[in-house]
Amino acid sequence: MKKRMTKLVGVAVLALGIFVLSGCGRDDGVPTLIWWQIGTRQMNFAHDQRVISDYIYSQIGVRVEFRIAGWAEASARFNTLINAGEYFDILFTDASNYNQYAALGAFADLTDLIPEVAPELWDLIPDVLWDAVRINGRILSVPTYKDSSITGFYLWDSAFVERYDIDLTGTGWTFLDEVFRRVKEGEGPRFFPLSLSRSSVTWVFNYYDCLLANFPPIGVRVDDEDRRVVLTLEQPDILEALRYFRRWFVDGIINPDANLIHEPPTGVMFMMVQAWPSIAPIFASMQGVERFEPVQFFGPLYTTASIQGSMNAISVNSRHPEEALRLLQLVNTDPKLRDMLAYGIEGRHFEYVYIEGRGRAVHVINPSWSLTNYQQGNHFIITPTDAVPATFWDEVRHQNEIAVPSVMMGFMMNIAPVMIELTNARMIWERHATDIMVGAADPDVILPRIIEEMRAVGLDRIMEEAQRQVDAFFERQR
Repeated sequence: MKKRMTKLVGVAVLALGIFVLSGCGRDDGVPTLIWWQIGTRQMNFAHDQRVISDYIYSQIGVRVEFRIAGWAEASARFNTLINAGEYFDILFTDASNYNQYAALGAFADLTDLIPEVAPELWDLIPDVLWDAVRINGRILSVPTYKDSSITGFYLWDSAFVERYDIDLTGTGWTFLDEVFRRVKEGEGPRFFPLSLSRSSVTWVFNYYDCLLANFPPIGVRVDDEDRRVVLTLEQPDILEALRYFRRWFVDGIINPDANLIHEPPTGVMFMMVQAWPSIAPIFASMQGVERFEPVQFFGPLYTTASIQGSMNAISVNSRHPEEALRLLQLVNTDPKLRDMLAYGIEGRHFEYVYIEGRGRAVHVINPSWSLTNYQQGNHFIITPTDAVPATFWDEVRHQNEIAVPSVMMGFMMNIAPVMIELTNARMIWERHATDIMVGAADPDVILPRIIEEMRAVGLDRIMEEAQRQVDAFFERQR
């Protein structure tokens, strides 16, 4: 970007809260690819990205300029980027906006280009991931190969496990209810065994493949071979789970401000997370707990949404689509570059150390790094840190390898025919969702009202259209 243009747009860009990280562009005829991600800009990043860009240039003859949208404004910023037709080459996308942006024609069709231009990338990423990002049979993004399957773990504070003799083989709502009540009785009225917040994931809908982003009331059970689109809020297993949360909220097992706060307190005795065994120490460190005991209770399961948790798409207006694809191939296959994107600059943010019996590891010097690891590329070539076992990423790969696919694998609903109905129904759901999910509202009282409201704005039409598309999609797969 030329200096005079930077001066003209600088004030407007800062007013939007977006950090344009310039400094990579040079007038030497070498393409500089613009890659939008989400993160938090740190000091000296202009210098740091020049180091990364120069390494990329040495490998494939292009440079890169990272542009970072802050977490709070990323959704609005990306909407503006797409709707206004602003220029970019690569954009991080996920299930919340991929279908929407693709429907607007924002992304390049990579189906035929990937095997030709990036054959290593094509061979590296499993077919199940490629299939999950197809829209109408066409590949419009590169999925991130990471913990792409869903595996649910309970994390129990080991001190409470010993104090209350908690069975580390037990799972399910009934089991949790018994343990929570025993701990509540022992610890007293000011202790909350299940600490939640507005952002907590409660795993209530995990047995349903929800067909529409941010709208779990409609789904197909992951093991239903008939693929019946159902109103999840009327299903017995969902109602049972929501009633447990309601009783826990009323009985003081869940913190009373769960529907008000955005992050739960630290030092919790129990968590439900998507994870793998060796990540438990990291959660323990974040929570200020000496040790968490991990217990698997769900999965591993592949769904379209789980795979679409991280993708990178190339703009249909990119002047350098082949170069952008080669960059994504490099990110996914070059361990040195992958470590830089994950940790920062060697010698400033991290250093390599050698541990007897396991070999090379990363020791983090400065954890403040602007880029966000899960948005970038293949996790299985990242060098694990010295704070985790050498098998850290191997456990994730194993979970992916044994994951069972949902019966809805590969399906993506075209929301265009019901866009208005869906928008209105989603607004109704979102007004009440937090209170329902943390138990602050009685599901037997509030759900009938919500369902009636959503039906008044077209819920039944959404479900009929969803079923029509599901039937047609899988008929074509026969």
